[in-house]
Amino acid sequence: MIVREAKLLNGSKEQYQAIDSAIRTAQFIRNKAVRLWRDEPSVNKARLSLLCKELAHDREYPWVKRLNSMARQASAERAWNSISSFYRRCKEGVKKKGYPQFKKHSRNGFADAARTVEYKTSGWKLSEDCLTINFTDGLKAGRFSLFCNHETREDLFRLKINRVRLVRRADGYYAQFCFDANRQETGNYTGNVIGIDLGLKYFYKDQNDNAATYPKYLRRAEKRIKKLQRQLSKKFVKRAKSQSNNYHKARIRLGKAHLKVQRQRKDWAVKLARCVVHSNDVVVYEDLKIQNMVKNHDLAKSISDASWYQFTQWLDYFGKVWDKTVIAVAPKYTSQDCSNCGHRVKKSLSTRTHQCPKCKTEICRDTNAALNVLKKGMNILGVELNSTQGHWETAGKPGTLEESSTTVDERKLESISCLDESRINSVKNPAL
Repeated sequence: MIVREAKLLNGSKEQYQAIDSAIRTAQFIRNKAVRLWRDEPSVNKARLSLLCKELAHDREYPWVKRLNSMARQASAERAWNSISSFYRRCKEGVKKKGYPQFKKHSRNGFADAARTVEYKTSGWKLSEDCLTINFTDGLKAGRFSLFCNHETREDLFRLKINRVRLVRRADGYYAQFCFDANRQETGNYTGNVIGIDLGLKYFYKDQNDNAATYPKYLRRAEKRIKKLQRQLSKKFVKRAKSQSNNYHKARIRLGKAHLKVQRQRKDWAVKLARCVVHSNDVVVYEDLKIQNMVKNHDLAKSISDASWYQFTQWLDYFGKVWDKTVIAVAPKYTSQDCSNCGHRVKKSLSTRTHQCPKCKTEICRDTNAALNVLKKGMNILGVELNSTQGHWETAGKPGTLEESSTTVDERKLESISCLDESRINSVKNPAL
């Protein structure tokens, strides 16, 4: 599935209010579905679908029927997805099981499940020139102009649209188009491999001591965000039935500041991940447990600002698009073990140099971790990096690579086997 986005323009105040009503109605149906499940834990997906019909004919909630029937069903499906995910985590024995919660209405403008409404194949109509979209359900949002890039416009003409999702953000309203297609492109196989160690001093370092430095978007915008937050707090009136227009203007300014940081992070993650996957045939990164790491209150803000998870998700995405091998390995002891001899050298976070007392290797801590990450990934593929001899060799018995559960495309194996001597030497431990 391919998702493209376009901004909804040239709408009146009443039209945007109709979109807000659609979003709140979808949220209401989802909350009702969660409430039914809490009261009757034995309900299933079919029962939640039937609930949509019951709410539409309930005289106590006359506004529900105005929302498109498929949009109502999509809200029930969203509730069932959270319920089924909860059951799955219970079976897996996960500590945080994610108990389904009610979604409250928020006017901050951040996009999540509580501020979206999803139409399927009805309730909307796209113009023949794909310049406008008209919402035709009982809420009568009407016609909007679509502002999007060239790629989105092309996909609107040539691909089948499965769903249309309306999203409210701090700077306006957007339509997300879900296309019935998978993105596949021809990859450029270079024969390069890379092991990535994620960190805070450097966003990442690879086995060749190449580093990428994160711009720290939240730290840069923190001064302005704090100022906008103070302005918002001063305009808030306690025990007031409704806040002033100046309060809502300040709220929107604060929401836009946070939205800018969010978009900067995503742009950085997409471009860097695209560059890394495009330049390498095999990418190995450490699968960090970020939820556990942010419990360190001294580093929580920096870890959240770095957005490692978003970067690794885009690595996986571009790996599928270009048919490249992207592997996530456990980060356990990657910083402690010596990449040359394997001797474990315990060190604190403040120690930035790896010094092995056994083989006298002295290299950067992050480079040492990147080498260990790369070795773990190549072992999964059935290929082993021999640092002392300086070449790649198949791990285990002959035929292990073909019999392993993780197989590699022939083109990728050719690119790995065709590594020239200079590239292999660059992968070796620099201290040798």
